[in-house]
Amino acid sequence: MRQINPFIISSEYISQEYFCDRTFETKVLVDNILNGRNSVLISIRRMGKSGLINHCFNQKVISDNFNTFFIDLYSTSSLSEMVTLMGREIVDSLKGKGEKMLDKFVSTVKSLVTGITIDPVTGQPALNISIGNIQQPEQTLQEIFEYLETSGKPCVVAIDEFQQASEYPEGNIIALLRTYVQKCKQTQFIFAGSKRRMMDKLFNNPSEPFYMSCANLFLEAIDRDEYFKFAAAHFNKAGKSISAECFYRMYDALEGHTWFIQRLLNEMYATMGEGDTADINLLNAAMQHILKLDKRSYEETLQRLTSPQKQLLIAIAKEIKAKEITSSGFVHRHGLKSASSVQNAANTLYENEMITREGDEYFVTNRFLGFWLKERYDIGFKF
Repeated sequence: MRQINPFIISSEYISQEYFCDRTFETKVLVDNILNGRNSVLISIRRMGKSGLINHCFNQKVISDNFNTFFIDLYSTSSLSEMVTLMGREIVDSLKGKGEKMLDKFVSTVKSLVTGITIDPVTGQPALNISIGNIQQPEQTLQEIFEYLETSGKPCVVAIDEFQQASEYPEGNIIALLRTYVQKCKQTQFIFAGSKRRMMDKLFNNPSEPFYMSCANLFLEAIDRDEYFKFAAAHFNKAGKSISAECFYRMYDALEGHTWFIQRLLNEMYATMGEGDTADINLLNAAMQHILKLDKRSYEETLQRLTSPQKQLLIAIAKEIKAKEITSSGFVHRHGLKSASSVQNAANTLYENEMITREGDEYFVTNRFLGFWLKERYDIGFKF
């Protein structure tokens, strides 16, 4: 049987064996659920929010006692799209749970009944409805919340990239959701998001409907030493090894950013044979291979930017962590046009998640893109 690469880079949760640490965060979220507290989970993208949520959902005390649903709003742009995703997630979760469960959903969410079909071969339910088919999304949303409250088992609903709902053209969605959420007695919610300023505003600004309605949790990087133990154990299990210098050099350069570390570990692990050791040379070779594979997508990314946006992105990449980007020093150092031009470019790059701001520092959100830009327009990049 093919041995699985233990360094998972997809969003799919496999098992505890391939999940690193997060003991404290898991306990916080599980305790919140068990004690009737809604949660807001904030982190930069690709730090492991969805993995943590699914890990919590797979804890026995949760999986045995709750129906769990995960809805990712990242690609949605309207209420209609949101309720379609929610309906599809619920129907998909009912597969294999018996006709009684599906009948309950059908009898409650009447506006989606015509879109539910049963596969004649597998007998499994499916929601076959396209965006735009929902004529009254607010009614459908109300019916979905009614189902959650009366499904016969307490529910936990995780809504990832929740801040997207605040940008829907309907304009009142956050207030509408708050109205439904506060009436729930049998359903707990985890609101997750990667745009920290927007999420902070939604949940910590007194003028917002969700103000002080949830327990806050900010997802930091996995502990440096715990992550090394996790990585070393999986290499050793396969008769391979990774040097402490290699791991810590990688971790520090990426500041513990989970997905990018996983991608490099996955690449090194895949190229090694039994008895091999991952060292700095292998780490740099793995990085170069990834950058080569992704070169075309990076070039296309640059082509979509205006000249000021491209120049600013390159300038930030050169410094890896950039401060005071509108200062005369930064502007002159990188040959940028003006402070106002930099500010306009920064606003657009931030809005499009091309750059991330943490405190007074800016960095390229896609760490590998940042390394590629530094290598292409500066002195090169090596760990």
